[in-house]
Amino acid sequence: MPQSIPIAFKPIGKPEVGHNNYQGFQPGKTEVLPKGWNGYSARALESDIRVDHDVEFKVRDGSRLYADIYRPANSSQEKLPAIISWSPYGKKYSALEMLPMCVWNCCVGRKDLSGIEKFEGLDPQAWCPRGYAVISVDARGAGDSDGSMHIMGSQDAEDCYDVIEAIAKLTWCNGRIGMAGNSALAIIQWLVAALQPPHLAAIAPWEGSGDIYREQFCRGGWFSMSNFDLITREILKGKGGVEDFAEMYKRYPLSNEYWQDKRADMTKIQCPVFISGSDFSSIHTMGAVRGWMELPHNNKWIRWSSYQEWYELYCVKSADEELHKYFDRYLRNVDNGWEVDTPKVRWSALQFGDREAIDDIEFADFPIPGTEYKEFFLQPGKLADSTASETSIVQYDSESTIEVADFSYTFKEKSRLIGLPKAVLYMSCPEKDDMIVFVNLRKRDKDGNLIMHLNFPFEATPYKSIADIPKKEMASLNLHLGSLGILRASHRAFDASRSIHPQFPYHPHDREEKITPGDIVKLEIGIWAMGVDFDAGESISVQVSGQLPSIAEFTAWSSPRPEHEKNKGAHQIHIGPDHPSSIILPFVPL
Repeated sequence: MPQSIPIAFKPIGKPEVGHNNYQGFQPGKTEVLPKGWNGYSARALESDIRVDHDVEFKVRDGSRLYADIYRPANSSQEKLPAIISWSPYGKKYSALEMLPMCVWNCCVGRKDLSGIEKFEGLDPQAWCPRGYAVISVDARGAGDSDGSMHIMGSQDAEDCYDVIEAIAKLTWCNGRIGMAGNSALAIIQWLVAALQPPHLAAIAPWEGSGDIYREQFCRGGWFSMSNFDLITREILKGKGGVEDFAEMYKRYPLSNEYWQDKRADMTKIQCPVFISGSDFSSIHTMGAVRGWMELPHNNKWIRWSSYQEWYELYCVKSADEELHKYFDRYLRNVDNGWEVDTPKVRWSALQFGDREAIDDIEFADFPIPGTEYKEFFLQPGKLADSTASETSIVQYDSESTIEVADFSYTFKEKSRLIGLPKAVLYMSCPEKDDMIVFVNLRKRDKDGNLIMHLNFPFEATPYKSIADIPKKEMASLNLHLGSLGILRASHRAFDASRSIHPQFPYHPHDREEKITPGDIVKLEIGIWAMGVDFDAGESISVQVSGQLPSIAEFTAWSSPRPEHEKNKGAHQIHIGPDHPSSIILPFVPL
């Protein structure tokens, strides 16, 4: 049942013909796009595709949702499985429409897409010839669908459940429904699969958050709209409104029924799951990790990626081939050796700098069996094997976007760190009763220079070296600084019984414990998963600061945070025998 707390909505733009590829409301319209059709001057169709526009599905409360159904035009003798692309972005809003907003179009070219794919969803151009129907749905409140937009949560999940069951009953459908896609199209998969629709046969959440309070809007108790104001103003179109997250946070800054409704219960998912994730998503990393760790069955696979999610979905041939094999196994019941041939866990070790990552490293599980969690203690300017013998304080200006407290360790031999890091910091703030702490794990080369990871293969980019990329073309979509942890001191309480691992504390965020200015508090800060190789002579730097360490965020669309939400003055890190501040890092065998 949808939760009962009243939801604040804010207005969004109405659908307009010609904007975001909206083509008007066309219920009952059916057409066949012929082989060779190339209406978007992109990738031509390989086969005839039938399109049923604005097919109506009525959900349990009577609301009407609309979908476009793409299926092989000549499939009258064979019943088809269906793959759903579900989001509020607009069922005809394609990657060709969105990607020009991004640096280098995220290295996705017009030759890679047909333009009939829903943004972040599968392209019917590729999937209909394989014998699949692709269903692009306008979620509640999107386009011509009834109501206002409920972003994730039980309302969205129940709507999707009802549409899945309705599709399964269509005369052309074989009764097996799958779900695929990135980001929003992945998040909904966790939520609806937890409801166990009888005809949901398999999901593939690639880069999908599992808790948008802890992983997007209120990470570590720090509120940020991130990219959602951009999405609201430029992408979302409907006849109602969209949940107003800034207003809901103002009303309910602590986790309550409203926010808890947006945390998927992965323990209830019974269907097969093929997960993909990465170190460098600012939203989805820990949804993928928790999904793997909490799924209650063994019909699950996880592959960690070194590429940005849209590039991988649309441009990496091996990823597409694997997804095809996976859905053939569970939606078409093809005995193709998927379970035997596919490793349960594959991870990437990022090299950083101008070196490509090492991909598809096979492991038995995650966290990796045999991981050695080594604790390094903070000493002024460095990390050491033992705590400092003398007490000292390292401080930084929490209002500065430049100043950080830096603690480095140089590796004596080649090392591989894959898993969940954690910082344990003893900190105080002389000028305020709260503080937001950011902990970023940076890599340095043998000369001590900070380096980054490129989220695309170099061959796909306009440059041969990261050093050649102009500053104006640097963004979090194409460059990764390093894994990050965030915690507001007043939200420091954690529940070990609900933590997925001792290295990643679960913070209930259900109470606020302000600190007396100057008092020292212990903060256990879970840092999002990392996979990085270090050569002898290279270093890791633990950088602690009071501002989000990011190359570029979409802050121009968002209102400034109120003053009481911001950091103020110096933050002090206490070091020594009485306050053994440390970082715990996951070492795995090479």
